Amino acid sequence: MLKKISLLLLYVSFTCFAFAQGIQSPSEFLGYKLGSQFTAHFRIVEYFKYVATASKNVKLLQYGTTNEGRPLIAMFIASDENIGRLEEIRQHNLSLAGLSSNNTTLTNMPVIVWLSYNVHGNEPSSSEAAMQALFEMANTANVRTQPWLKNTVVVIDPCLNPDGRERYVNYYNSVKGATPDADPSSREHSEPWPGGRVNHYYFDLNRDWAWQTQKETQARVGLFNQWLPHVHVDFHEQGYNSPYYFAPAAEPFHKDITAWQREFQTIIGKNNAKYFDQNGWMYFTKEEFDLLYPSYGDTYPIYNGSIGMTYEQGGIAAGLTIATRSGDTLTLVDRVSHHLSNSLSTIEAASANSAKALDQFKKYFDDSRSTPPGEYKTYVIKNDNADKIEMLLKLLYRNGIKYGRGEKSSATGYNYITGKTEQFNIDRHDVVINAYQPKSVLLNVLLEPKTFIADSNTYDITAWSLPYAYGLKAYGVKESIKPVAVTDVALLPPPPANRPHAYAYVSAWRSVYDVKFLAELLKKNIKVRSAEAPFEAGGKKFAAGSLIITRAGNNIENFDNIVLGAANECNRELTPLNSGFVDKGADIGSRFIRFVHSPKVMLVTGDGVSAEAMGEVWHFFEQQINYPITLVRYRDLNRIRWIDFDVAIFPDGLYEDLPADKLQNWVHDGGKLIAMENTVSLLVDKKGFSIKNLPADKHGKEDTTLKNKPEMIKLYADRDHESIRSSVPGAIYKLDMDNSHPLGFGLDKYYFSLKLNDVLYSYLGDDGWNVGTVKKNAYIEGFVGQKAKEKIKDGLLFGVQSLGRGSVVYMVDDPLFRSFWENGKLLFSNAVFMVGQ
Repeated sequence: MLKKISLLLLYVSFTCFAFAQGIQSPSEFLGYKLGSQFTAHFRIVEYFKYVATASKNVKLLQYGTTNEGRPLIAMFIASDENIGRLEEIRQHNLSLAGLSSNNTTLTNMPVIVWLSYNVHGNEPSSSEAAMQALFEMANTANVRTQPWLKNTVVVIDPCLNPDGRERYVNYYNSVKGATPDADPSSREHSEPWPGGRVNHYYFDLNRDWAWQTQKETQARVGLFNQWLPHVHVDFHEQGYNSPYYFAPAAEPFHKDITAWQREFQTIIGKNNAKYFDQNGWMYFTKEEFDLLYPSYGDTYPIYNGSIGMTYEQGGIAAGLTIATRSGDTLTLVDRVSHHLSNSLSTIEAASANSAKALDQFKKYFDDSRSTPPGEYKTYVIKNDNADKIEMLLKLLYRNGIKYGRGEKSSATGYNYITGKTEQFNIDRHDVVINAYQPKSVLLNVLLEPKTFIADSNTYDITAWSLPYAYGLKAYGVKESIKPVAVTDVALLPPPPANRPHAYAYVSAWRSVYDVKFLAELLKKNIKVRSAEAPFEAGGKKFAAGSLIITRAGNNIENFDNIVLGAANECNRELTPLNSGFVDKGADIGSRFIRFVHSPKVMLVTGDGVSAEAMGEVWHFFEQQINYPITLVRYRDLNRIRWIDFDVAIFPDGLYEDLPADKLQNWVHDGGKLIAMENTVSLLVDKKGFSIKNLPADKHGKEDTTLKNKPEMIKLYADRDHESIRSSVPGAIYKLDMDNSHPLGFGLDKYYFSLKLNDVLYSYLGDDGWNVGTVKKNAYIEGFVGQKAKEKIKDGLLFGVQSLGRGSVVYMVDDPLFRSFWENGKLLFSNAVFMVGQ
C-alpha cells in the first residue's frame, strides 16, 4: 500500500510539475521549428498525447483506426468548468436538436467548434497547423485564446487521412535534397502514382461524408453525429499558385441552407479577413467552392445544422518551398501560418457569437421537426428487394435519419420511375420515412428526386437521389404519413433456416450480397451454375441469373454443411430442390444452366490509371465481396503470363500505347476484357474491337450560317458559363436494360446511370449485344449543358462483344461510382462473373 501511495504521489508531483512548467510548443517538443520539415503522423499523435498529459483542460479520444492501422484521434479543449462535463454538454446539445431523450438542463451551454485537418494526404500543412492550434488553445498562459474557452468547446482532429499523408510525406522526404528546391520542375514537386490525396483504397475521403463507404469516414462521421458541432471547418490545400480561400462560399448553395448559415459564414469570413489584411496576405471568397453536393466536409455539416466551411491554402505539390507564378516563394511556414490564423479566428468569431449560434442551432432543428423543407413530407420506398432495402436503411441509420414501416393503405405521390404523380399502395414491409424529424434537411437533400441548382457552374456532381442510386422504386408524397416504428435496421425477419440434403440448392441473384455468397462458394471450390432464363421449381419462381448449387459435380465431403454454412454466413436463403425436373423452364441439367467458373482476375494499376477509379474496383473485391484480385502495373503488362488470367479489368485512365493487339489475341483465346470509361475510347477503330463512335450527324450538325451573326459573338465575361454548355457534372439518365443478357441479370428492364460526361457510342453490330442503351428523353435529373443534352440520346453505354472464345465488356459509365452507386455493383459483378460463361 505504501508503495502504491508513493507511486501515486510521484505521478501527482510529476503532473503538477508539468502543469506548472507550462506546455511545450510543437517546435520545442519535436526538436525543430514547425514548418521546417514535415512531421510524421506518429509524431503528431505523440504531441497530442503529450498535451493530453500536460494539460488539465483537454481530453484526447481515439475514435478509430485507418486501413493501415494508424490511429484516428480528436482532442477536446475546454475551460476548467466544461472539461469535466463534456458528456453533459454533448447530451444537452443533442437534446437541443431533438435527438436525445436526456432532458438535462445545462446552464452556460458552450458553442462547439470542430476543426478537421488534412483529409487529403498531399495537403499536409494543416496537420502541422493543427499542432500549433492545439498549443495556442491549451496553453493557459495565452491571454488571447483562454477567454474564448469560457463559452466554447474546441475539437481538433489533426489528420483525417493518416495513410494518405504518410504516403506523401514519406515520398517527399525520400527525394528532397539537403536544401529544398523551389523550382516547380524539381522531382520533389511531382508525386508518383497514386499520390497522397487518397486513402489506402484510393478513395477521396472528402467525397464520402454522407455515403460513409470508407473505414475512416464511418468512424469520423459516427463521432461527429454523436456531437453535432455548431461550427465545422475542413482545412485543405489547392494549387500552389492560388491565394487562400475561405468562406463565404460560392454559388450554388442548396436551397435548404438557411439565412443564418449564410450570414454566419460571412461573419467568420470577415473575421478571417481582418487578420489576413493585417498581415498583407492574399485571399479570395465566394468563388469556386460551392455548397451543393452533400458529401463534403462543409456541406454534410451544413445539412446537419452546423456552419460548415472549407478553407483552402495554396500548396499542393509545394513541398517545403516553391516558386509561384507571381514570382513569390511559398514556404511550408507560410502555409502553416495562414491555416493557424484562420483556425484561431474561427474560434474567436464563434465565441463572440455563441449565444446566437446556439439559438439558431436549436431553431434549425425545431424548424426541421415542425416545418420540414422540400415538396414531399413523406418518402415511401417499395420493398421489392430486401437486400437493397437493408443497404439503404443502414445508410439512413448511420446518418441519424428515422424511418419505419408502412401499414396497408393507399396514397398519391410522385413516382421516381415514371416521373408522374399517381396513386399507389403501401404495404407492411415498405419503408416509410416521415420528414417531420430532426434530420429532415439531410433527408430531403439525399432523397428529393430533383435537386434545384441555382447556378450550374458547380464543383461536383449535381444528382445523387438515393432511390436512383440504389435502384429502388420510390414515391414522394406531399402529405405526412406516420410510419410504424421499428426497433432494428431491417424491416424483414431473417430468412428461414436452410434445410440440408437436397438434390440442388437455388439462391437469388439480386444484389451484391448474392455476389458475396457466390464468391464464398467459389473460394471453397464449390461448383456453381447459373440459370440463363427464368424457371419455376419447388413452387417458386426464379429469375435469370439465379444461382444453382447441385450435388452432382460437387462430390466432396460435407457438401451440404459447406453450402449451408456459406449461406448462413452471408444471410442467404436457399431453396432446396428434390429433383432436377423443374415445373417450368429449363431443367437443372439443361444447356441453359451454365457453369459459373471461378475467374482469376487482374486489375490494371499504375501510371495512366485513374487512382480513384482503380480504387473503387479494388475496394469492391477486397472489402465488399471478399474475392481475390491481382493488381498488375500497366507498365508490367508485357512481362506477365496473360494465360494465367481469365478477366482483365482496365479502369478509367489515359493509357499510353494501349496494347490493343495483345488484348485482342488474349480475348480471342478465351479472356474477358472489362473496359471502363475512357478505356473504351482507346479501343475505337482498333483491330478486332467493334466499338465505334457515333456518326457525326448523331451529334448534331453545326449550323455554319450562324457563325457571322452578331448575336453569336461570345462575351469574355461569360466564358465560364459558356464552357458548361457541353458539361455533364454528374447527372442521372434512365437506360433501357436488356436483363435477359448475362450483363443485365438481376436488374430491372431499366437502369439509372450516373453520367459524368456526354460520351456514348454507336450500337454494336452482329457480334455484340447492346445491353444498356440510352434513348431520347432519358434524362432524369442533374445539370446537363444544352449541347451535351442534345448529344446524349440513341447510343450505347453498356455492351458486350463476342470475340473468338472470349468477350469484351464495354462500360462507358462508372457503375461503382464512389462506391455509393449501389445498383451498379450488380451490373459490374455480372461483367466479372456472368458474362461469357
